Amino acid sequence: QVQLVESGGGLVQAGDSLRLSCAASGRTLRSYTMGWFRQAPGKEREFVAAISWNGGSTVYADSVKGRFTISRDSAKNRVSLQMNSLKPEETAVYYCAARYSGSSRPETTGGIYAYWGQGTQVTVSS
Repeated sequence: QVQLVESGGGLVQAGDSLRLSCAASGRTLRSYTMGWFRQAPGKEREFVAAISWNGGSTVYADSVKGRFTISRDSAKNRVSLQMNSLKPEETAVYYCAARYSGSSRPETTGGIYAYWGQGTQVTVSS
């Protein structure tokens, strides 16, 4: 079992930055693809970013490319999401997810991730 806990959410203004963190316990994340997803009120959950088990490959939603950066620290069993130039429409609950996978291609489909955190609220005011 992998337990994930997100932190770093908050209320910011449009154009500001936030850094989300996802701390894992129970297992080392070395063999896990890690992803970030978000869900706004009344909307479906959507993919944001993912990173392969060894950090060698990342993938981003088109809407966040160039502004968001996903990274992992294997020594600290932690994954982060640096979010710059935030927009009001990115207000959502952000979730960290883990999937046991040795693939070099990070998966973008939420349904195949087995472990999820409780989420952290990000609110971007205009």
